[in-house]
Amino acid sequence: MKLAFASAAAAAALLAAAGSAQAQAPDVAWNVAVTSDYVFRGASQTDEEPALQGGVDLTFESGFYAGAWASNVDFGDDTDAEVDLYGGFRTEAGGFALDFGAIAYLYVNAPDLADDYDYVEFKAAASRAFGPVTLGGAVYYSPNFFGADDNATYVEANGSFSPASKWTVSGALGYQYLDVSDDYTTWNAGVAYAITDNISVDARYHGTDVDAPLYDDRAVATLKFAF
Repeated sequence: MKLAFASAAAAAALLAAAGSAQAQAPDVAWNVAVTSDYVFRGASQTDEEPALQGGVDLTFESGFYAGAWASNVDFGDDTDAEVDLYGGFRTEAGGFALDFGAIAYLYVNAPDLADDYDYVEFKAAASRAFGPVTLGGAVYYSPNFFGADDNATYVEANGSFSPASKWTVSGALGYQYLDVSDDYTTWNAGVAYAITDNISVDARYHGTDVDAPLYDDRAVATLKFAF
């Protein structure tokens, strides 16, 4: 049932973006990355091992966008990969950049459990630039979250500072509300350097207040190629 909800929500978001293609051709961007550990909201998704990741983004002049992204994962079972499908609409109002969308998280070869892995989140985000500083916030809501949890909400405050054209310092503080598992706080801070227009490296430190091995504080290095 969760897979059906996920597929339907993702399809709706993608169709909304695709619909605007009747009047315009999208900008297409590809990305590939290698990371020392795939960390999502403070938790390792690869059992503290490296990950190979990649995605494609379609952006329309109207503000609609759609895309797909994938990474290997390791949950200690037969699950091989995570595939995210997403779409939404970006606009500006009162000097703020606004982003409204949906993301479907789908898992390849996940076990057939009563508590399915697949789920959907709905997103609302806003940010504003003040010279080299950008401050923002986001809210994610899922009616049927990963595993045993049902309703789940994630709220995040984030910021970045670009003191030079090739350097960006950024960080985020988030809180994950869960209806079955314990709520928890997560944060990250790091620095990115643009080696070229298409290649960048990011060094980041992640932490949470959860006392569990996969949620321990950790440093992560990522090399990304964008085309």
